[in-house]
Amino acid sequence: MSNPVCLIVGAGDYIGAAIARRFAAGGYTVCLGRRNGEKSAALVKEISDSGGQAHGFTLDAREETQIEERFAMIENEIGPLEIVISNPGGNVNFPIRETTERVFYKVWKMACLTGFLSGREAAKYMVPRNKGTILFTGATASIRGGSGFGAFASAKFALRGLAQSMARELGPQNIHVAHLIIDAGVDTAFVKERLEARGINRDELPEDTLMNPKSVGEAYWMLHNQTRDAWTHEMDLRPFAEKF
Repeated sequence: MSNPVCLIVGAGDYIGAAIARRFAAGGYTVCLGRRNGEKSAALVKEISDSGGQAHGFTLDAREETQIEERFAMIENEIGPLEIVISNPGGNVNFPIRETTERVFYKVWKMACLTGFLSGREAAKYMVPRNKGTILFTGATASIRGGSGFGAFASAKFALRGLAQSMARELGPQNIHVAHLIIDAGVDTAFVKERLEARGINRDELPEDTLMNPKSVGEAYWMLHNQTRDAWTHEMDLRPFAEKF
């Protein structure tokens, strides 16, 4: 029998990669989907060299046909989808007077539509089996709009509403739907650059001020393995020093 499959849609180099490593270590075949699938080659090799199983794919999560075809291919050629994680980014800052219709729509597609397409497609396969987990990556903007984040926050608010609706619809069918609010700066090159632009040296910050992607991966693993008598729908993650 094939291993159960964990599909990460929006499998970037930090949170997505950490989730992939954790589930591969737990015995799952990991599928990594991102707009440039070649960027997953090193991680696929790392997991394979460690005795795990991983596949990388080019996947634009905003395109319905690509989502449908990739999900079908995985189900038919790799194994049953037991967990699907929607993890695309899209955190951009535009003053409202400079936010064009094109920018607003592009951010909405990246931060909300992708979750709908992946979540819907996952449900199509999981409901007949009466088993599965669907997880959505949220952000501070999921619950609090900030200056310059009108497009991003509105999309993340919508993703949170989608997750709640799906949880109520699919929970009675034994599908665990959860929404994770990553309320922190994650220790990535992108965050380091933003800190430096503000005159902050990342290496001088107190230990654990930034969130380690590995810790995020552990949270996803824990949620997936909860017993259904105590499912968590929404979890917020932040370092001890983060204000909220």
